[in-house]
Amino acid sequence: MRYSAFQIAKQALGLGNGWQPVWREPDPKPAYDIVIIGGGGHGLATAYYLAKNHGLTNVAVLEKGYIGSGNIGRNTTMVRANYYLPGNSEFYSHSLKLWESMESELNYNVMHSQRGLINLFHSDGQRDAMARRGNAMRNQGDDAELLTKSQLRRMIPYLDYDQTRFPIHGGLLHRRGGTARHDAVAWGYARGADRRGVDLIQNCEVTGIDIEDGRVTGVQTTRGAIRAGKVAMIAAGRSGRVAELAGMRLPIESHVLQAYVTEGLKPAINHVISYGMGHFYICQSDKGGLVFGGDLDFYPSYAQRGNLPGVEQVMEAGMTLMPMIGRAKVLRQWGGVMDMSPDGSPIIDRTDVDGLYVNCGWNYGGFKAVPASGWATAHLMATGSPHETAARFRLNRFRDGVGVMDEEGKGAQHNLH
Repeated sequence: MRYSAFQIAKQALGLGNGWQPVWREPDPKPAYDIVIIGGGGHGLATAYYLAKNHGLTNVAVLEKGYIGSGNIGRNTTMVRANYYLPGNSEFYSHSLKLWESMESELNYNVMHSQRGLINLFHSDGQRDAMARRGNAMRNQGDDAELLTKSQLRRMIPYLDYDQTRFPIHGGLLHRRGGTARHDAVAWGYARGADRRGVDLIQNCEVTGIDIEDGRVTGVQTTRGAIRAGKVAMIAAGRSGRVAELAGMRLPIESHVLQAYVTEGLKPAINHVISYGMGHFYICQSDKGGLVFGGDLDFYPSYAQRGNLPGVEQVMEAGMTLMPMIGRAKVLRQWGGVMDMSPDGSPIIDRTDVDGLYVNCGWNYGGFKAVPASGWATAHLMATGSPHETAARFRLNRFRDGVGVMDEEGKGAQHNLH
């Protein structure tokens, strides 16, 4: 069924009885050409582009829980292409272009809103750094505007510009940045992959990866053994645990990042605002809730709940930046498990095991990378060669030190990225 205004009217006249399930619930087959471990945004996008771009439809996506139960539904929904270093810059630029055509391609409303993203700066040095970043963005073909304090005050007057510790000097505006509905992205790619013949297997935990003579031959799951010619590990914060099933140790650490949403309020915040010195970022959802987050919880964990010191840090930063939100009631809080790499940049590569691939290390950039990540991983698995936009996301850079992409210049400490 193709979604349209006509279809909505037609189903309304039929009391909605004609709507069909968005995807099938198949039982796993004994064998597939490709098995993808992880039914989040990256895994679903990979399956979709394997089918759409390369005609590979004998594919299964295995998800331990339900589709979209991981990080794809546990983030602050921001979409942007404001990266600086070669390697990251072209990749996220490609991803943003895919975001801009996603809804028409998938025939699914992912509520992509290009409301603009503003990165604040607080000193002359930071202004120079933002100017360099903006120039890099424009050289890549993306948009960037350096705003003075007076320009910024006219655009977002509700900030505390004269806070004692970090007075606001201006900001870098990325007008094509914005937000999207995280759950809808998962559902859209799941529906698109299913319509092209991909099997989405829910409640199917992978308990082992079968390897013979240096080549992957399949996986063991709670729903039986499945043979496969190729296997992709796309498990976000659980990537390290999944890799252990193949006898591998990935150079990542898993940390918890908390996010929050308030009660619904009248429209007040028209942009995505990033306050780097307080490590705080905020936007307002279409339902009116303020969606915001902050820093990691400072210790490795697989818990999806976070801790109270992290809550305190985020609330303090929010009140410092915009005291007007002080009386808004926080409705809920959640945690996502972040797969943090040593240089803050992702990994899309084949492993030393023939036929076994890995997609991980997304740090803070996982949601905005979903379409380009799927595109690049599908290209790698189908052709055997890295896609040009992801050519630098090699696993061996952590072994030989060549090609490391430390976007923020913070060194090889996972939790700082």
